[in-house]
Amino acid sequence: MDTLREDNFKRKKKKKSRIFWTLILSFLTLLMLITAYAYFDYKNSLKKANTFTSVPQENYDFNGIDDDLGKTNVLLLGVDSRGEEASRSDTIMIAQYDPDTGKSKIASIMRDTYVDIPGYKKQKINAANALGGPELVRETIKANFNIDLQYYAMIDFKGFSKVIDVTFPDGIEVDVEKKMSKGIGVTLHPGVQSLNGDELLGYVRFRNDAQNDFGRVERQQEVIGKMAEEIYHVGNIAKLPKIVGTVQPFVNTNLKSTTLISLASSFLTKDSSFENIRIPVDGTYSPVRYEGIGEVLEVNLEENQSALNEFFN
Repeated sequence: MDTLREDNFKRKKKKKSRIFWTLILSFLTLLMLITAYAYFDYKNSLKKANTFTSVPQENYDFNGIDDDLGKTNVLLLGVDSRGEEASRSDTIMIAQYDPDTGKSKIASIMRDTYVDIPGYKKQKINAANALGGPELVRETIKANFNIDLQYYAMIDFKGFSKVIDVTFPDGIEVDVEKKMSKGIGVTLHPGVQSLNGDELLGYVRFRNDAQNDFGRVERQQEVIGKMAEEIYHVGNIAKLPKIVGTVQPFVNTNLKSTTLISLASSFLTKDSSFENIRIPVDGTYSPVRYEGIGEVLEVNLEENQSALNEFFN
């Protein structure tokens, strides 16, 4: 009798063991299939996007420094090269992602902010990219605002337009507050509407009104938030490899595609919202005109450095 019970016990144990290993094997097979599909989707999208872009994938020296608190800080640069080898950056942003809290933050630095550029005279901050590429922009931000940057991502405005069209084929919905046409290559009329790549590029670049660059920075931050919401709400997490493959040829960055997909996946599974700040903050600057440079924003660096550090840390 005891022998019979022992045999039954052994048979049940073997059966449970077979079920366990069958489940493990099935899971690993599924994981391999998903990984293979994601890689194929990424490579296929990358190949297609490469046929549309002429953005040079130049390898810039960038001595990025890890954040002491484990956050990911990325320098975002928007440039309009117009055929030049080095160009000023029309858009300068610092994007931060905290993997522990899932919070994302973006600081926009006004391009006319008057700062010390290491190794050069005092100049508008947007001159740093033309003088020394992303690395000099990083050094300039560190010297003036004491913020360490780990990565950079540079996008040409022509690339931005293509990225919108291939990633968001139905466009991005915004509320255009006024007629916009001067200096942007398109004409936008007031009202809620979905804008394609060229139209959205015009929307974020328009500055021929009383708000000038201040209004433009607000629209840029608005559009980044809407793009994140669009990806988040339509459940595009599974499409991230395809999105990254599509975007990559239009962006020059030292972020590896695997790191980018990992960060984006973490961001989209936690929270798609952003906190924003503009530098200089209100009450800490005054417009000044210098011969040979033009109108700049003379800023109180101590107050703005404090505002940035409080915002990020």
